[in-house]
Amino acid sequence: MQKILVVEDEKKLARYLQLELTHEGYEIRLAHDGRAALAAHEEWPCDLILLDLMLPELSGIEVCRRIRQKSSVPIIMLTAKDDVSDKVMGLDMGADDYMTKPFAIEELLARIRVALKRHAEDGGRAGGERTLTEGPLSLDRDSREVTFGGEDIQLTKKEFDLLEYLMLNRNVAINRNELLDKVWGYSYAGDTNVVDVYIRYLRCKLDDPFHVKLIHTVRGVGYLLRLEESGEGE
Repeated sequence: MQKILVVEDEKKLARYLQLELTHEGYEIRLAHDGRAALAAHEEWPCDLILLDLMLPELSGIEVCRRIRQKSSVPIIMLTAKDDVSDKVMGLDMGADDYMTKPFAIEELLARIRVALKRHAEDGGRAGGERTLTEGPLSLDRDSREVTFGGEDIQLTKKEFDLLEYLMLNRNVAINRNELLDKVWGYSYAGDTNVVDVYIRYLRCKLDDPFHVKLIHTVRGVGYLLRLEESGEGE
């Protein structure tokens, strides 16, 4: 039985989620503040965390940051805020997905299934390229280290995941909806602007400082990774 830690200070909502998820066959544990969430995660290894953004004691962002220092467990953030900056901040700290309240339980269940499946596939991934390269750019999928010409590039979890997917599909134009689905785990077409935000982050860390063109915009489609000297492509 898969285990889900529900971190939600609104106790009626927490109880509702507990009942619905138990009915779906998951084993559930509740935590109502940030410190309780960290303690529960330490003593009760789980398969996924539903994490509210606004929590007493420690914020959901801080809880996510601390958990990510030790674990790759899937985290879906729950937030009443429908603001892109809050969503980006949560994803930047390592969250795999987010849901804006109020939400339909059916959609949350679908997001949970996607996150669990993707995590299982990543954890059981065998064979294939473990080190991806494109010219002087190198990405180690096991150590999660990225270098350009031997120089270390510091990326957040989502930046790494996005770059990894682009490198796995070198020279292939990928649309924003596919990137949302494969990198963020979204099961619907929406909020594609978060992809553009992270593409800008990668360009600032790769294209600009090294005077190359790695990430190309393909108008009407999305993005493509291919090494060119700066100025040759768009």
